[in-house]
Amino acid sequence: MEIEIISKENIKPSSPTPNHLKIFELSLLDQLVLNPYVPLVLYYHNDNGDTVLQAYERSLALKESLSKTLTQFYPLAGTIKNDLSIDCNDVGAYYALALVRRRLDEFLSYPDNSLINMLLPFPPSFKGSSAGARVTNVQVNIFECGGIAISLCISHKIVDGASLYTFLKAWSNMACGAKEVVYPNFTTASLFPAKDLWLREASMAVCGSWLKEGKCSTKRFVFDATAISALKAEASRNGVQNPTRVEVVSALIWKCAMAASQKTSGFQKPSRLMHSVNLRRKLPSTLSKDLIGNVLWIATADYQANYDTTLHGLAEKVRKSIFKIDNQFVDQAQGDKGYIAMQQSVKEMGEIRSKGTMDNYLFTSWCRMGFYNIDFGWGKPSWVAGVVGHGSPVFMNIITLMDTKYGEGIEAWVNLDEEEMEILQSNSELLSFASLDPSSLPNDEVASLKKPHAMNIQI
Repeated sequence: MEIEIISKENIKPSSPTPNHLKIFELSLLDQLVLNPYVPLVLYYHNDNGDTVLQAYERSLALKESLSKTLTQFYPLAGTIKNDLSIDCNDVGAYYALALVRRRLDEFLSYPDNSLINMLLPFPPSFKGSSAGARVTNVQVNIFECGGIAISLCISHKIVDGASLYTFLKAWSNMACGAKEVVYPNFTTASLFPAKDLWLREASMAVCGSWLKEGKCSTKRFVFDATAISALKAEASRNGVQNPTRVEVVSALIWKCAMAASQKTSGFQKPSRLMHSVNLRRKLPSTLSKDLIGNVLWIATADYQANYDTTLHGLAEKVRKSIFKIDNQFVDQAQGDKGYIAMQQSVKEMGEIRSKGTMDNYLFTSWCRMGFYNIDFGWGKPSWVAGVVGHGSPVFMNIITLMDTKYGEGIEAWVNLDEEEMEILQSNSELLSFASLDPSSLPNDEVASLKKPHAMNIQI
């Protein structure tokens, strides 16, 4: 797939940031996050039959609406000052426009995970979102059929999945002239003030121990609604009452990842599942509305050799770990003394780590966040692609769960060591419930790809 960058520029806020807002203090939760950018790609078919030139004109409208949106989301137009703050200097978002010499429907018929990173502003890395780096980076990719893929890399120091959705909702509303105006809520630092240096250092040490380096392979395992119903039935048959789709999918992938690890290492290592928990759902609605920042905490469940590895047993561990991050914990974690509850939680994470060499698997769920509703004025996305670490160790052992476009399915983006992935992708139990890297198009659209429809993509 050939991609040509035809322009690069900075999109500055339409109005300058006031002097009293020039330094944006990060919350304690923000400071505990590691440095990678959060990547996302939204794919839009050319349903209107527009020419490539008309698609290019759409990109001009995107720039104007982005500029206006950055005025409201002013920290996203700045640079990383350090681990404590963002310099809201209005340097703007990096914005690249690219031409892709391929049809979008052909690309989506059977997406190649190794090519998705080519559509991003830059390859994933741990070093990118460090001091002096730009917070927001965008690349608009125009395919030769007039389809568009909008990709973003925004610093994880200030956004999690829910924050990214809020920003995209505001930008898309601005682009298509929607009446609804999305106003970001920047009060996270007042809810979770950064006042405890020990907690930050201890958390960074624990988080650093989760990282695993090596050659990463990314595969997408898609569970449709029927498969998830079967998984729920199997888990509930043995005692887990009304399991959620996230619980059963997480449990199955954890189980199969442990089996792959055992086969490569020759013995069953202790294992830990970590699940990011969105704390917004445990805050009063007046506080959580469009809250920007990393408003999440990590739930942990550990497995020791010779323990129960049945689906229902692991699903129960997943559920219990997530339930520990309850309303009481969130209440205690807020305010000037909130670090006490967080200290205890970090201490428990450290104690799990001290049990010996462990495999760590970090799950994050972007389900029900609404990314398939992001409409810039030419319809909703045909596909939304999440974290891809293929060929890079940045997202090793990270699993991102996302909605399928239709129904109650889940797309699990799994990033593993290449050797372990070779085993995982052949796991018969996993493949009895999930499809491996299937087409992201409906079957009737795949069948229609028999005739090429190339267009002149000169602009």
